[in-house]
Amino acid sequence: MTATAIANAAYIAAALLFIMSLAGLSKHETGSTGVRYGMAGMTIAMVATIWLSLSGEWTDSSTIGLILLVVALIAGAVIGLWRAKVVAMTGMPELIALFHSFVGLTAVLVGWNGALHSGDLAPELVGVHRAEVFIGVFIGAVTFTGSIVAYLKLSAKISSKPLILPGRNFLNLFALVGFIALTVAYVITPELGLLIAVTALALALGWHLVASIGGGDMPVVVSMLNSYSGWAAAATGFLLGNDLLIVTGALVGSSGAYLSYIMCKAMNRSFVSVIFGGYGIEAPSETEEETGEYTEIDAASVAELLKSAKTVVITPGYGMAVAQAQYPVAELAKRLREKGVEVRFGIHPVAGRLPGHMNVLLAEAKVPYDIVLEMDEINDDLASTNVVLVIGANDTVNPAATENPTSPIAGMPVLKVWEAENVIVFKRSMASGYAGVANPLFFKPNAKMLFGDAKDRVSDILKAL
Repeated sequence: MTATAIANAAYIAAALLFIMSLAGLSKHETGSTGVRYGMAGMTIAMVATIWLSLSGEWTDSSTIGLILLVVALIAGAVIGLWRAKVVAMTGMPELIALFHSFVGLTAVLVGWNGALHSGDLAPELVGVHRAEVFIGVFIGAVTFTGSIVAYLKLSAKISSKPLILPGRNFLNLFALVGFIALTVAYVITPELGLLIAVTALALALGWHLVASIGGGDMPVVVSMLNSYSGWAAAATGFLLGNDLLIVTGALVGSSGAYLSYIMCKAMNRSFVSVIFGGYGIEAPSETEEETGEYTEIDAASVAELLKSAKTVVITPGYGMAVAQAQYPVAELAKRLREKGVEVRFGIHPVAGRLPGHMNVLLAEAKVPYDIVLEMDEINDDLASTNVVLVIGANDTVNPAATENPTSPIAGMPVLKVWEAENVIVFKRSMASGYAGVANPLFFKPNAKMLFGDAKDRVSDILKAL
């Protein structure tokens, strides 16, 4: 059996493991198993690739290639292990956005390499190869700059508010038409200037697509960038003639697109508008503020409310992640359940900065899976709930989404916590949420504000209990 045949067999095994990994990651109970399948598949893929690269006739260039390969493996392993060790769960969304940017940059570099070193191609494949180069560079460049902007927004290095340029939809449409025209021109006459032009166009388009989307919708953007990175990997696979990259890229691209579609449905947003950047909403005013009288409460009073409650729902958000409050929250839920109180968690599809962000945090804190419910599963029960604890959530519990048709988040399904008997909002201040939209929940007659660090306040409640 030749080295190529062995490598291809290994690639098939790796692809199957990646499919099993996706299946495992679809459920909380099998999530860790899914991760192990993915690790095993990637290990097989890397070993097979190294084996294939070393199996040919040995030359001086082979030695240089081996040295570069070893350097890349060591550097990647060191950086990856270091980042995995030091990153907090709150920093995971922006770290993933950076990972996507590397995939996009790789596609751009491989595309340029394919253009400059096309090798000997059959006449009937020359046009196909040129189209592959152009498409790979375009998708990769869009993914690269889009992921960089997502990282900057998620890490609060730039404003999370959407960028509203005059005629922004026409700008996006012009970029796509320009890409098609440049592709046709490059297939006919492969001039370097055309490749430079499409690279610059794609970099600008990727930046504009993500900059045009507000911070409240960034979880969908991260999911969509995940899909883009998959298609970029598939394009790289076509250029390199690597079946595993094609299959894996298609898996990531299609699963990311489907997840984005599900999240858009949950948020009452248009899936098509995500692809073209922006949701057709206006940027919230910089001076927008909700006015009214709010009621403040202390931890001891919250403890008294919880003691007398029969049903409690906890709706976590990004603030819980920032405060690392999932452990005392899990302890609070356990303590209340021991006292006979029915405790459940309500998770909004885009709570946090990443799809499934809150679910991962609660699983990390050993919260039982059966009491962690999705928004659609628990929304109808909130009206009959004695106490709702809103811990670090803001935009996902904002009644303006259903009560104010002019709000930037109008139409977005939210957790209707204000229908409960009592609502306790854990918050550091009265500032608006990540989307920059004021929240009238704070001024509802049945809502009370518990100010301070979420972890400290939950610990205070535990002491009072």
